[in-house]
Amino acid sequence: MYIWFTAVAGLAVLAFSFLKTFFPYLGEDCAYIQKSIRLGFRLLRYKKIKPFYSILDCFLDAAERHPTKVFLHFEGREYSYGEVDQQSNKVARALQAEARLKEGDTVALFLANEPSFVWTWLGLAKLGCPAALLNFNIRSKSLLHCFSCCGAKVIIVSPELQDTVEEVLPTLREQGISVYLLSDSCSTEGIKSLSDKISQASDQPLSRDLRANVGIRSTALYIYTSGTTGLPKAAVVTHERVWAASFIQALCGVTADDVFYINLPLYHSAGFLIGMSGAIERGITIILRRKFSASQFWDDCRKYNVTVMQYIGETMRYLCNTPKKDNEKNHKVRIAIGNGVRTDIWSEFLNRFGNIKVAELYAATEGNIGFINYTSKIGAVGRANFVHRFFFPYTFIKYDIAKDEPVRNSEGLCIKAAKGETGLLVGRITQRSPFVGYAGNKQQTEKKRLRNVLKKGDLYFNTGDLLLLDHENFVYFQDRVGDTFRWKGENVATSEVADILTTAHCILEANVYGVKVEGHEGRIGMAALTLKDGEDFDCSDTYKQVVNYLPAYARPRFIRIQPCLEMTGTFKMKKVKLVEEGFNPAHIKDPLYFLDAEKKTYVPLTDEIYRAIASREIKL
Repeated sequence: MYIWFTAVAGLAVLAFSFLKTFFPYLGEDCAYIQKSIRLGFRLLRYKKIKPFYSILDCFLDAAERHPTKVFLHFEGREYSYGEVDQQSNKVARALQAEARLKEGDTVALFLANEPSFVWTWLGLAKLGCPAALLNFNIRSKSLLHCFSCCGAKVIIVSPELQDTVEEVLPTLREQGISVYLLSDSCSTEGIKSLSDKISQASDQPLSRDLRANVGIRSTALYIYTSGTTGLPKAAVVTHERVWAASFIQALCGVTADDVFYINLPLYHSAGFLIGMSGAIERGITIILRRKFSASQFWDDCRKYNVTVMQYIGETMRYLCNTPKKDNEKNHKVRIAIGNGVRTDIWSEFLNRFGNIKVAELYAATEGNIGFINYTSKIGAVGRANFVHRFFFPYTFIKYDIAKDEPVRNSEGLCIKAAKGETGLLVGRITQRSPFVGYAGNKQQTEKKRLRNVLKKGDLYFNTGDLLLLDHENFVYFQDRVGDTFRWKGENVATSEVADILTTAHCILEANVYGVKVEGHEGRIGMAALTLKDGEDFDCSDTYKQVVNYLPAYARPRFIRIQPCLEMTGTFKMKKVKLVEEGFNPAHIKDPLYFLDAEKKTYVPLTDEIYRAIASREIKL
């Protein structure tokens, strides 16, 4: 008997060792798949429940279950689930009386990150009204564009944004738009105060009949794309999409006992869907800030016992750029959820701030395919598995950068990219993974649809992103199609060039793009840079970095030094204006430099050098 048990134990150890060697991520894969299936069945159940069970109903259940639990911490004040519920009732009743809102009416929210944003949205949801979440950084033409494409007839405004609205008020009044200010009074003609009406309204619950026709495929929100390539587009977000995004926290291991820190804008999907809606789904406490602050980030985490943080774009790098302190690992943060962190920053973040599980995501607000790096492998944006691919079919196809279109075979079908090869990610549009598109913009919606991909008549969502699936089934983000340019017959990935530039000791940030040069095919590399405090541009060191680590065609021939790089509200670098302005020193006030191959350094770009380039005396 002893020998038998010993043999069984030995075989078990061998089997475990075999699995660990050849399937190192099997345990994490199985756990993730199990969670995904369980949440999938929940969503299926919500689809069938009559009346429809929305994220609002989830909040109402939480408010009934634990009314005194803190839902929001904001600037020293606490708001419980019960208090937020009652305040949203008052908002709903005030808007019902003043604006005569009814189910299906869209209302634009032009609000800062503050508790009123949360309970105003909840109040609208109780009336069955979709909310259009306007970026509070936009002005004039962009503001009117965003407002018009969602079809709203009412806009609710924060007092600090009143001046911005007044700039376009004549146009809003011409269009019959009602403007409400979250203030007790307003002397501006055409703008009505709302806070005084809210304070006088009843806080009693509203009837579900007010939203009786809201279903899983109804529009819940309009969330605007960042506008890195032009005017923002209003992505239609259904209640189904809200639920799917809210499950991300659960998939990343967030529990009901966690405390979630939101310092990203609530008008964006990261802050609103993953952050706030996810917190409602989990029934947890939110620490809400008006905006991201690298200097106060960890103090906030310690003060409020934050256990889950969010990051997006460059925010994690900003944290790594703060001066080092002795107590950097003295916090309770255990999970970081977000996207867009560079590999070197990821490693530095973990070394400085401790063993935090980084859940890097890949997704788009309007898209029908996304990934989660549930293994926390540094550098990957996700991991492919058969269950995910079955429910949300996708593929990677070959893409021609020069022609800016997918590569097709003689039959007119796209060609799959091999493992280890960069390809355009496309997600098949199905009943289970729909692409609803953009409000009021059929042209842009159609532009994102790709037909005849793997067989005649099929339909896919074009993410516009180039990714790579490696031989271990990890997914890596390579570049956006628009962020890749072609020079000297070669493709240049801007993110890779930016990573090299920031290794130069003087450079803080780099925004890389391609500019046209008269008489040349393609676009030549240029970079807008910001410098570290107290540093001047080191022409020699920067030259050494680009020459040592980049092929000749990828080296930025032009450098533009700026006091700060222009960003969207979600920390994505804007390029369009920079591309249009080019490198003419007569039109640009910022310091410009040119890579002089003969002198083996960067030199100031003078009018004389510019004319020599234009006349082709200087060969590029």
